[in-house]
Amino acid sequence: MTEKVFYQDSYQKTLSSEVVEVLDDGLLLAATIFYPLGGGQPGDHGVLTINESDYTVVDTRYADDGHNIVHYLDSADLSGIKAGDRVDMQIDWERRHRLMRMHTSMHLLCSLITAQATGGSVGETESRLDFDLQGQVIDKEQLTAELNELIARALPVTVGAITDAELDKNPELVRTMSVQPPRGHGRVRTISIEDTDFQPCGGTHVRNTAEIGELLITGLKNKGRQNKRISVALVTP
Repeated sequence: MTEKVFYQDSYQKTLSSEVVEVLDDGLLLAATIFYPLGGGQPGDHGVLTINESDYTVVDTRYADDGHNIVHYLDSADLSGIKAGDRVDMQIDWERRHRLMRMHTSMHLLCSLITAQATGGSVGETESRLDFDLQGQVIDKEQLTAELNELIARALPVTVGAITDAELDKNPELVRTMSVQPPRGHGRVRTISIEDTDFQPCGGTHVRNTAEIGELLITGLKNKGRQNKRISVALVTP
């Protein structure tokens, strides 16, 4: 099973590991700093250096087994790579950090809107969450101001965990219906924003809300009778 170093340190930009298996269009590695698509957050991009050749990672996703991680490459010829080869990896850090800023922004948005989130997507510079507002009215300017106030408070963001049993007793911690945390491993990873938000999450996040920078609510759009799509963007990507 791929060692997920990005969970140990979301700020690690480089890592050396080895190739475990060569697939038709990608590689399995013994350990990785590349976050795979999941929880509404896109997979990482970057570069792998193997046998003095550079390979561009264009997507990162979980394998069918749900444990190993496939690093999809832009090269059609992987004949120069074999299991056991050393690999030096470097993520596209600027892209990753934008996604981290945006993902933490989504948690701040959840803290300000008590309605159930029904779906969402994390983008590099603009993201969205859908809420079942049940007729609740949202003021775009006020919501923007409230988000930026939380950011300005420089709130610490910490990673923790709860047991599967604790989550079963507190199902309301899962804020987004379409994104269920993985169970069956005994513990579920959590993200806590000091005195503001606490929820299960497998994504990568900034250490402090001050890193996010100024946000802007860019759109409020009806999605069905009750759902409202709220879009938020980084003012300075």
